[in-house]
Amino acid sequence: MTDSTVLPETAKPTVVLLHGLARSKRSLAQLRHTLENAGYTTWSVTYPSRKASVVESAQWVKEQICRELPDQKLFAVTHSLGGILVRLLSADLPWVGAVLIAPPNQGSVVASTFQSRALFRWVYGPAGQDVCSPTDWPLPPAPFGVIAGTRSRAWGNPTSWVTHTMSVLPRSEKSDGTLLVNETKLSGMRDFVLVDASHTWIMNHPETQQHVLAFLRSGKFASLRTDHE
Repeated sequence: MTDSTVLPETAKPTVVLLHGLARSKRSLAQLRHTLENAGYTTWSVTYPSRKASVVESAQWVKEQICRELPDQKLFAVTHSLGGILVRLLSADLPWVGAVLIAPPNQGSVVASTFQSRALFRWVYGPAGQDVCSPTDWPLPPAPFGVIAGTRSRAWGNPTSWVTHTMSVLPRSEKSDGTLLVNETKLSGMRDFVLVDASHTWIMNHPETQQHVLAFLRSGKFASLRTDHE
């Protein structure tokens, strides 16, 4: 898909929505509604993110997709940990691209800071340990774009207040309150864009949804303002 490509109705892929750690498919309901209103068929599932490792969750998702979406072209739209799952499945399914929203592509300083705490281990399970530092995760399906948030504190993101109070994330660097912007970046990105949103609900921000639709249609994000780096 080139930057100028506009997909005809018959060529539209099925959009696979993958939620983040300790969330469910309901967290992506608003984004799903937006995509369906734009004419896309969507598919989502709640995977066992708190109980399984990222490799186990990826395999579980793969089995569901192979059973329910055989022989379909797929486009991934992910939030947070969902981006790591699609990276692990990059070579296993017929993807035609991906948009990763707030993915811990370079690991997570926050996870590394709290990984030994009993509460963190209970809430986030094996996957919480997996994202402390990246291993040999493959690149996402190409072409792929990354959306990162820059609102470091928000009432809807309790983690942001903990990280701010404890100075876990450097205040000199942009973050969404959970991930540093630099932790979301990845070599090979077709496009990268910033949104004034916090980690927990960045997928519901109107600009995020406009960017997802733009990338699906053209392989690049919308030109809304000077938010590209």
